[in-house]
Amino acid sequence: MLKRKIKDTIRDVADFPKPGILFKDITPLFHNQQLCNEIVSAFAKDLDERKINAIIGVESRGFLFGFALANKLNIPFILVRKAGKLPFKTISYEYELEYGSAKVEMQVNEIQPGWNVIIHDDLLATGGTAEAAAKLVNMQGGNVAGFAFVVELDFLKGRERLTQYSEHIHSLINY
Repeated sequence: MLKRKIKDTIRDVADFPKPGILFKDITPLFHNQQLCNEIVSAFAKDLDERKINAIIGVESRGFLFGFALANKLNIPFILVRKAGKLPFKTISYEYELEYGSAKVEMQVNEIQPGWNVIIHDDLLATGGTAEAAAKLVNMQGGNVAGFAFVVELDFLKGRERLTQYSEHIHSLINY
């Protein structure tokens, strides 16, 4: 039922951000607060029996449900942002994309050594950004306890890239 509601609400945008791409736009979800609550509850239920110390949200759409999930679980929310966006001392990780490179950062001392964290983003495609977030977690002595995504694009095989960090990869819907 939840999967159907999400799929019926997500908007397909052709040729964005470049020709040939069919973009899965999650922004219509935010017009339905009941559905948003169901999404956060589904993520929380998946983590119910697990000892999680923090949720990491990946810029920028990972902030939306990630922050709500952290609040629901009463645990810290940690930002992973593009380089130059965080005001305090940071650690960074640069990685390759299919169309260039990118760098993400996290403020130092956000994660305590040994903490179990969930990395959340709206969509899993090739897995590069989620993997970069996992590298930042490891750099601070944390453990990647899993990943959480609203949407997973199976044909891009991002899951394969992430299993070295955690076998626990939870996607609410798959295409």
